[in-house]
Amino acid sequence: MAKENNNSDALITTILAGIEDVKGKDIKILDLREIENTVCDYFIICEGNSNTQVNAIVNSVQKKVSKTLKDHPWHVEGSENAEWVLMDYVNVVVHVFQKHIRQYYDIEGLWGDAKTTVIETSY
Repeated sequence: MAKENNNSDALITTILAGIEDVKGKDIKILDLREIENTVCDYFIICEGNSNTQVNAIVNSVQKKVSKTLKDHPWHVEGSENAEWVLMDYVNVVVHVFQKHIRQYYDIEGLWGDAKTTVIETSY
């Protein structure tokens, strides 16, 4: 189990670096491990200003994870309209939103029991 946590930690760190490289905003990590019947251990949620920036965040995360950890998402969906792109790395699921879509679906509210970490950015 400890090895799995190390893998998740490395993956989370790499995903965050990918988001920050292209100035993704309002980044949060939701720790779902204490909640029953969840599909993964962590959600990473962030947003971009436009479909162009959402796609840039997705591409940056994929490149950084591929290069650093030799890992690829198991599944990616939503790239066509780039309002909400979901990247499934099995234990970690990344949600990249445009602001209005994020507000509408309110994933943070739906998973209100999760321990939430807000990532401070300097940009």
